[in-house]
Amino acid sequence: MSEKSPPPAIAYLAQGKVRIKAGPAGPRTLDSAYGNSIREKEVRAQQKHSWKQTGNDGSPFGRALWGKAAVPQDVPLSITSACGGNEAGGLVYSLESGSLCALLESASPGGDERRLWNDNRTRIRHLSVSRPSGDLAFAVMHENGTANIGMKIKDESGVRELTEGDSFDTAPRWVPDGGQKIVFQTAGVGRNREGQYLALGPFSIQQLDLPSGDMTTLLEDRRYDYLAPQCHNDGRLFYIRRPYTLHERLSPLRVLKDVLLFIPRLLFAVFQFLNLFSTLLTGKRLTSADSSNARQMNMRQMMIWGNLVQAQRQPKVANEGIDLVPKSWELHERASAGETKVLASGVLAYDVSPDGTIVYTNGNALFLLRPDGRREHVLNESMIEQVFFVPA
Repeated sequence: MSEKSPPPAIAYLAQGKVRIKAGPAGPRTLDSAYGNSIREKEVRAQQKHSWKQTGNDGSPFGRALWGKAAVPQDVPLSITSACGGNEAGGLVYSLESGSLCALLESASPGGDERRLWNDNRTRIRHLSVSRPSGDLAFAVMHENGTANIGMKIKDESGVRELTEGDSFDTAPRWVPDGGQKIVFQTAGVGRNREGQYLALGPFSIQQLDLPSGDMTTLLEDRRYDYLAPQCHNDGRLFYIRRPYTLHERLSPLRVLKDVLLFIPRLLFAVFQFLNLFSTLLTGKRLTSADSSNARQMNMRQMMIWGNLVQAQRQPKVANEGIDLVPKSWELHERASAGETKVLASGVLAYDVSPDGTIVYTNGNALFLLRPDGRREHVLNESMIEQVFFVPA
């Protein structure tokens, strides 16, 4: 039996952090100096205005009403997307904190960062770097429920959107043919007569030729979502296929439950409104309950390809990791001649290296799929939402 070749360096995004697995050592977390500087600035700002939170505002009722001084609030900071750079060992990632979104580049995992771009309005997901040019493609998320494919030219300051319309265009990947083509997934946005968001239609796979602007449909079927397309340098197309579902069936028991819980839910909503009002005016909450559990629950929910995945409904991770998504989420390969085969099931995200090795995740574990068909378990970790090879 031939000896196994050492696995390539793998990076993955889990719970707002990039983790890197290289060699036999355990994974390590990417530390962002830029993100830490944002956090420190916010903490200093809170300390500067701490009198608004501690009751030392001249009011004789401040401490009596709230009981004790409030501690500084945690500063939300998360990496929302990441990918390999166009140089060996390079990484590119998007970071969000409050209203700020920034694109950062590192020449090596944990190396010095370079800020490529930042903005207080634009939200970016699903980064992809062109190895030949270093240009960036990504999804630009909009508050009205739509998303467009965006692009940033290497060494230029601004970003521009390549697609438009009432659609959800995400997960772009550069086609490795030396040209300027991008494949991506897209779904139409369904709305009611008032223009309010209802649902997404089936995802199809499109190819965009940048010089001409021509759009070509590669895969489309009303029965399925086709997700996360990726082209290999030998012409193969990889993608995730899952059954398309528009609405859940209406259950009479569910309707009865909603009716019985209407009053408690209304009272809870009123309390939450008053709690928010109190926090905005005084910096204090109406309840002294620790919010760490609530934050933990929020981190256990991920919006994956338009679906909310809730990890608290899954058993504890063990052995090779319980699938976070159904087995019907299949990784497919379509050859240039059109033949299609299933490579793996229960696949949430994946990446393909130039030699044809595939790394994929079921949300709670990482696996390698070698070109000869050998499958290897790499590691277990909860809530993995993106995985990619670090360029060698």
